[in-house]
Amino acid sequence: MRYLVCILISLFSVQFVPAQDFSVYSKHYFEHQQSELPYRLLSPTGDLAQKYPLVVFLHGAFEKGTDNEAQLSIGGRFFMRDSVRKHYPAYVLFPQCGPEDAWAYFENKLDLTTGYAKDWVFPFRNEPTLYAMLVKKLVDSLVASGKVDAGRIFIAGLSQGGMGVLDLLARYPETFAAGIAMCGAGDPATAKYFAGKSALWLFHGDKDPVVPPYFSQQYYRRLKKAGSVVRYSEYAGVEHNCWSKAFTEPDLLSWLFAQGRK
Repeated sequence: MRYLVCILISLFSVQFVPAQDFSVYSKHYFEHQQSELPYRLLSPTGDLAQKYPLVVFLHGAFEKGTDNEAQLSIGGRFFMRDSVRKHYPAYVLFPQCGPEDAWAYFENKLDLTTGYAKDWVFPFRNEPTLYAMLVKKLVDSLVASGKVDAGRIFIAGLSQGGMGVLDLLARYPETFAAGIAMCGAGDPATAKYFAGKSALWLFHGDKDPVVPPYFSQQYYRRLKKAGSVVRYSEYAGVEHNCWSKAFTEPDLLSWLFAQGRK
């Protein structure tokens, strides 16, 4: 069932765009306990002797694999723009999830009438998924290297990556100062784990047939009630690809980079 839903989400994630040169993102492989995480890293253009914020971006279902390329297809061009690199210098990390895993645990059923998933369940197990664990270990290693400002680590993602954002914020609010979740989902009850600790901006299309906006709405309501720093943008008439709108928000990065902790 999860395989069928992954295919469905993949169809909504594909963007037919010209080939892009992503060579500015250095290519790496992080190894931990016989497991390997492919990742690409964009370094700031300033003095690398300083510490910089870190932005972790989690891709959707279609970009899973081992090629260490596909994860840059959505979001990669945005962060490598000259204006972004000039005004928001940071390390930008694009890890790639393996084809048989996910950034967060989820279960659902397929509605044979509509062809879309229903009855979503997000088990919040004691340990994260393998690739979510590898991302956390990699982030820890970058902090230990002395390159990253530990008080300004941000996490963003779309679709299954948005699910990963909500899961990792709940697990590690002391690590991530803020998150951006585009068309994501999770168990809204986990909001209590990062309320008042990590800021969050949620995005969703109100006509999303793949991942219902209900989840973003519920996270927003719970976090707002708890007095947390939270924003929610819901786009009228937009289906699953709300990231195309989110990336055009004029204060997206100014809001994100204004977050942090001492």
